[in-house]
Amino acid sequence: MMGLNLMNMECGGANETTENDGCGGDGDDAGACAGEPFVPPINFANVEDRVYRSGFPQPSNFPFLETLQLRSIIYLCPEPYPTENLEFLKAHNIRLFQFGIDGTREPSVDVLTNIITEALKVLIDVRIHPVLIHCKRGKHRTGCLVGSLRKVQNWCLSSVMDEYKVYAGIKSRDTDLKFLETYDVSYLRQCLQSVIYQYHGYGSKKRRLLSGEDVRHKSRITSI
Repeated sequence: MMGLNLMNMECGGANETTENDGCGGDGDDAGACAGEPFVPPINFANVEDRVYRSGFPQPSNFPFLETLQLRSIIYLCPEPYPTENLEFLKAHNIRLFQFGIDGTREPSVDVLTNIITEALKVLIDVRIHPVLIHCKRGKHRTGCLVGSLRKVQNWCLSSVMDEYKVYAGIKSRDTDLKFLETYDVSYLRQCLQSVIYQYHGYGSKKRRLLSGEDVRHKSRITSI
């Protein structure tokens, strides 16, 4: 299983939103290309190896999501997951981790800190990968979680902010930017060192399990 590289990163530009590469392959994938074009969800992009972000997936996006072979979805809205989406998850044995952040108003930094920390505990566990992170538009709530991950990865702050702004655009929120600036990832780094996985070298896929204990997440987990 490929892991999430959580070692130091050089300062760099934000990831660009990916586009569909077109049809290819054979078997089921070829059939989907011929009959149902692969349409990614709005604001879809690669975050890391086997970690993706997007806005809310619609049924028209399901053929594309099948190609990702997802094991989990991290959902950052408080509203119940639609029945049609739950049926898709059940059919493909995908786990749903829900962390409700109210999108109708700007949450306080304290609220964001508590919820994002719990979501990060799930995200950095490579046993749930491949994973898709999404909210409604893939901008603010998703941007805060991905930005916090970048801080765990030691991205410089300017790059963290630039990536957030690529997806939030002119609707960037001051509360989100303040949160990303002040969020302390030292606790998560301790988790990585003492509970979950140790990574060796930038770009390396090696990992060493330091503890055999199950990681208990406090998220709302929907069993499918």
